[in-house]
Amino acid sequence: MPEHHTNNPSSKRWEGWGHGLLGVIIFSGSLPATRAAVSGFTPLFLTASRAVIAAGLGAALLALLRQRRPARGDLGPLAVVALGVVVGFPLLTALALRHITSARSIVFIGLLPLATALFGLLRADDRPKPAFWLFSGAGSLLVVGFALAHGDGGDLTGDGLMLGAIGLCGLGYAEGARLSRRLGGWQVISWALLLAVPAMAGLALATWPETWPEIWAGIGLRAWIGLGYVSVFSMLVGFVFWYRGLALGGIAGVGQLQLLQPFLGLALAGLLLGEPVEGTMVAVAAGVVLCVVGAKRFA
Repeated sequence: MPEHHTNNPSSKRWEGWGHGLLGVIIFSGSLPATRAAVSGFTPLFLTASRAVIAAGLGAALLALLRQRRPARGDLGPLAVVALGVVVGFPLLTALALRHITSARSIVFIGLLPLATALFGLLRADDRPKPAFWLFSGAGSLLVVGFALAHGDGGDLTGDGLMLGAIGLCGLGYAEGARLSRRLGGWQVISWALLLAVPAMAGLALATWPETWPEIWAGIGLRAWIGLGYVSVFSMLVGFVFWYRGLALGGIAGVGQLQLLQPFLGLALAGLLLGEPVEGTMVAVAAGVVLCVVGAKRFA
């Protein structure tokens, strides 16, 4: 059954932003984890296996909590969600990260809030005030400018793949948020995963390593941890919070929290990996926070 929401609009918005922030924190580790995973797995196998693992977990949740099947009219929108966030974004980012670093991909993650807001306008009739677009654009420019100034050289293939990934992800986010208002957040991603699992299972079998025993020993712990993270957290748990946040707080407004994702990723790298955190990063992050606050005000 779908989630029950409070009737207080202000409380709903704050709850939505809280859930959205938790989703962004979880998603912040996705690209580094994908980068780690493709060091041991092919992009096609990684995309398929993470979807199959997450679909198994989603199916268990649906069965355990006795969720009703979605209506026939929901299958098309669920297919759009699956295309965007189950297949499109994971596959294109995995392919892109064979050509560019995860740091370089920050450039494109900075464009994701705008993509989500635009598809929210087109698909969910989410219409923020004009000032929202000013704050959204300013935040995106800050992120992209910082990433360009601190990133490595580009690659046309990798950059093009990331642009495609961002477009599909924004579409999947907006469509999933629209469905979440009726079906519930975790139910949407679970049904989308199940809808995609026949194709993903077939792809996993088709790309299954021929010398699995040798690869099992030689892949390395780093790649296995990456696969585990993107399968459980990036593919399922993060969406539990993210879709609920978008549904409660508004697609365009809560979507701006994605502007924080690159900086959260860098902060995690500093805390967990001991990488240096520059003063300019802190300054730009503060500017992004102000843009997010402004976007929330006018969403």
